[in-house]
Amino acid sequence: MHLIEELRWRGLIQDIMPGTEEQLNKGLTAGYIGFDPTAESLHIGSLVPIILLVHLQKAGHKPFALVGGATGMVGDPSGKSEERNLLSDEVLQRNQDGVRKQLEKFLDFDTPKPNAAMMVNNYDWFKNMNFLDFIRDTGKHITVNYMMAKESVRKRIEGESGISFTEFSYQLIQGYDFYYLYTHYNCKLQMGGSDQWGNITTGTELIRRKTGGEAFAFTCPLLTKSDGGKFGKTEKGNVWLDATKTSPYHFYQFWLNAADEDAKKWIKIFTFLSKETIEELIAQHVQDAASRILQKTLAKELTIFVHGEAGYHEAIATTEKLFSNQSAPAESLSIQDLEGMEGITRYSYDVNKITTGIDLVSFLAETGIFPSKGEARKMVQGGGVSVNRKKVDNAQMIVDNNLLLHNRYILVQKGRKNYYLVTAE
Repeated sequence: MHLIEELRWRGLIQDIMPGTEEQLNKGLTAGYIGFDPTAESLHIGSLVPIILLVHLQKAGHKPFALVGGATGMVGDPSGKSEERNLLSDEVLQRNQDGVRKQLEKFLDFDTPKPNAAMMVNNYDWFKNMNFLDFIRDTGKHITVNYMMAKESVRKRIEGESGISFTEFSYQLIQGYDFYYLYTHYNCKLQMGGSDQWGNITTGTELIRRKTGGEAFAFTCPLLTKSDGGKFGKTEKGNVWLDATKTSPYHFYQFWLNAADEDAKKWIKIFTFLSKETIEELIAQHVQDAASRILQKTLAKELTIFVHGEAGYHEAIATTEKLFSNQSAPAESLSIQDLEGMEGITRYSYDVNKITTGIDLVSFLAETGIFPSKGEARKMVQGGGVSVNRKKVDNAQMIVDNNLLLHNRYILVQKGRKNYYLVTAE
């Protein structure tokens, strides 16, 4: 399959500019995606643009990753209801360094081949630009009517919070990025999420008006979960690509716990398995959904892609320790077993309170396992809490020294997959 044909089959194309497929079929084409440096790690919401760049490079084209050092100082109104906080130079630099380090794991930047990946920072061409020069040489080519017609801008103008001039100017700045890469690197393609379509087409229009040239674009759908929840979010927050922020175990568990309908979509989007292999996996899943072959394959492929073989084996080891022998008493776990469970959340707790004795609900709230006593009590009474692998339903149970494993640890399970190790110290 040609690139666009494959991306369509995988569910990675929503909007596409006429002529884009023909341009990619002609030969090597440079294309870019922007990454927002609002944190020093990307999260799984960034996996789709990363995977698009990987597909682009695998097909023989040249991928550009643009880190928005300048646009990160402005803020993009697309998909947002209010203006975000602006970042300092120091924070932006730290975040950009972190993003680059992660992207180097997925894209080949060092190959001598013509399609070696490149990373660029739009701060490099904006930092010395005079405001008057920008509005004279660039702003005059795009009308306010054109900018206000974009859905992302219109929604903010009609909303309660409105839109500042800073954010209103974002699409013109992003459009200039495309123009700059077009004129300096012969970059003819921009990709992004469907919420970026308005900003992207502003870039193609600016290129047309300023140079008379032709540029191309396509977007991919914004991911949603079958239950209506937000993709990439758990009760702990974002699922990060940095192992220190989201452990390989928790990363693996996110994909392993995908709903059947989500797994059928995500196996196409997030893996590089062939069409034949994926269709065979889906057929096996239809025959025996209980085996969860789709989820297990998805979790394995993604964990190896992001964390490598070592991260995958670490996730499996933690999973087996936590799930494979639930009938074994917690007392059979060694100190090494407890300390080696990298995938669980850890809390410290005042040993004196345990020595004195404290009711379970207060213990669960004070450790941070639950945000409030009310939520802790409700979950305990519903049978959703285990202490040292024993279900508890008595909210008045006393937590004291008798519960300490190796005179120091208490293992708490909340729901099916959330584990906590409390250390008394």
